[in-house]
Amino acid sequence: MNELVPTWTEAQRLEALESYGILDTAPEPAFDDIAKLAALTCDAPMALVSLVGKERQWFKSELGVGMQETPRSMSICASALREKELLVVPDLTRDPRFADNPLVTGEPHVRFYAGAVLRTPEGLPLGTVCVLDQEPRPHGLKEDQAFTLRVLARQVMTQMQLRRAILEREKALSEQEDALEAIRESEERFRVIANSAPVPIWVTSAAGPRGFTNFAYQEFLGVSYEEALTYDWRRAIHPDHLPRILKEQVAGESSGKTFTLEAIYKRADGEWRWLRSISQPRFTTHGERNGFIGIAHDITTSKQAEHDLQQMNQLLEERVAEALTKQAQTEETLRQSQKMEAVGQLTGGIAHDFNNLLAGIVGSLDLMRMRVAQGRTQELERYIEGAMSSANRAASLTHRLLAFSRRQPLAPRPVDVNDLITSMEELLRRTTGPSIQIELGLAAGLWSTMCDPNQLENAILNLVINARDAMPDGGRLRIETMNTHLGPRDVAAEDEERPGPYICISVSDTGVGIEPAILDKVFDPFFTTKPLGQGTGLGLSMIYGFAKQSEGHARIHSEVGRGTSVKLYLPRRQGAEEEAPARQPEQIEREKLGSATVLVVEDEEIVRSLIVEVLQDLGYRVLEAADGPAGLGILQSQEPIALLITDVGLPGMNGRQLADAGRERRPGLKTIFITGYAESAMLNSGKLEPGMMVVTKPFAVNALEDHIRKLMRS
Repeated sequence: MNELVPTWTEAQRLEALESYGILDTAPEPAFDDIAKLAALTCDAPMALVSLVGKERQWFKSELGVGMQETPRSMSICASALREKELLVVPDLTRDPRFADNPLVTGEPHVRFYAGAVLRTPEGLPLGTVCVLDQEPRPHGLKEDQAFTLRVLARQVMTQMQLRRAILEREKALSEQEDALEAIRESEERFRVIANSAPVPIWVTSAAGPRGFTNFAYQEFLGVSYEEALTYDWRRAIHPDHLPRILKEQVAGESSGKTFTLEAIYKRADGEWRWLRSISQPRFTTHGERNGFIGIAHDITTSKQAEHDLQQMNQLLEERVAEALTKQAQTEETLRQSQKMEAVGQLTGGIAHDFNNLLAGIVGSLDLMRMRVAQGRTQELERYIEGAMSSANRAASLTHRLLAFSRRQPLAPRPVDVNDLITSMEELLRRTTGPSIQIELGLAAGLWSTMCDPNQLENAILNLVINARDAMPDGGRLRIETMNTHLGPRDVAAEDEERPGPYICISVSDTGVGIEPAILDKVFDPFFTTKPLGQGTGLGLSMIYGFAKQSEGHARIHSEVGRGTSVKLYLPRRQGAEEEAPARQPEQIEREKLGSATVLVVEDEEIVRSLIVEVLQDLGYRVLEAADGPAGLGILQSQEPIALLITDVGLPGMNGRQLADAGRERRPGLKTIFITGYAESAMLNSGKLEPGMMVVTKPFAVNALEDHIRKLMRS
């Protein structure tokens, strides 16, 4: 007994068995011949080709047993599935596993069992070729009988493989009746030849001569048993194959391992046949090699069919390629449909939010207008605060959309991530609630990074909320930081990731996990695993966009039932520059800075008028333009322009193009860009030149004044 710890599951085994489509099929001579040969070789009155299913064992072929199947609970073959190759039970009544088996205690009163495992090329056991006897055999099987049983098991699997291959090809070429008919004819031709072809078996001693040959061996060569023992097989091999086979034979026998030979041999009737021979070494009880056991089978049919099969394969490949093309088109259509559905869901939610915010703004402004008309100005402050609150919330919603699209304007600065997470700890605990245990594993000596701390806080908070939602019954959430270095093998070139030093922020939970089939989609825009109405699919996409904008990466690992881990990689801050101290809020006195001329280029009239009024309050002389070409005309005039304030998205030419063209005539022209997002055309490969700055919409009036003062004083 050589029982193994299985590397397969029962579900995998049953699925493999089902894939052969052989259960409950009609008897076939090829399998019946194998059962008869097993009984004959092992001198046994009963033999089976047994397939072990979920609740029963079914006999593809049976000899002397008198039944077609038994419940699995009575199956002796089921115990053989864990064996490497062969299960031999000399006396079933003396083995506690089988002593009470109805097949042993009742008809047919089996006492001896020997079964060779039917194993797929992937190593999955499906059943056995077994022999049974009503008399015990204390010494089990002879070696040649055991070998023959194993060889016959492989022959059964060969038949099943060929049977399945033919069935699969029939299915794949269902629309091609001529091709299907050719496959049927080829299968039938192979069965006729295989059923009529003998299976030669021989045994050699350590000295070299054969000590045994079976009838099939003798019949193939047309010699008697005595002649077969000393027959020079080189006389039967084709002259073109002889030099190669002699060399392979010597190498195979010298290796002491199982070896295979393929060549053309001349049959007794003069016909040349392709044979594949397999020789397996024999060993004494002391482990010394004692010759070989060999078996040969006819592969002429498969050789002859190669050309036909190649043609059929080519046709099949063309069909498959055509089907894959159609499938890809269908999948693309489905993806577009899903995206549009997600966009509709997203825009519906955003429209609802914006309508609520606009209601607060418009309602507050209407009440202000009514109160002013009524002379009740003492209540205006409350309405102003309401309108500003709604406007700021609208700006926050816009920034979330920009983060999703990876176009949010970031304000990167040196960040100590450990300090940032520590400062958030109380907020995170309140967010998750008492049923979730939060653990912090913050690495000592953590490098600093350059990123927008507010956006990093939002990313961590979103990950914690996702983890909380994945643990509705409570669990453990762990936030860790560490220094790491990603090498060329650790980064994905197709995602433009770069190797180098990074800090890693890991947020892990013990929640429900994510199915492997959808794990690679979680960073996609609009994709969500939450029920309809509970997620827009922007959360992880915004986090991914923030990481990419910060020149970092985001990765996710998840196992169903064990939890999810999301890791953010942010690049290590290079250089020793210190973080500039944050400005404290202060009241900036409105002061007159002179009468310099400022050019304002903005296509939105309301915004342009607002900027012009701010500049005039500051004492500047202001020129206006509604588009890029008009602004360029003023820049190319003789006007003494000290500052250009321009929107980025202008009709005609964008703001960055306008500023660059203006600097050709006015080198060092100070410029403030106004934008709703970080337009790539403005950044000029991600860089702003000296004397340039960016103001994002929406902006407060005092913030705009502050930017103008800073730039004019620089």
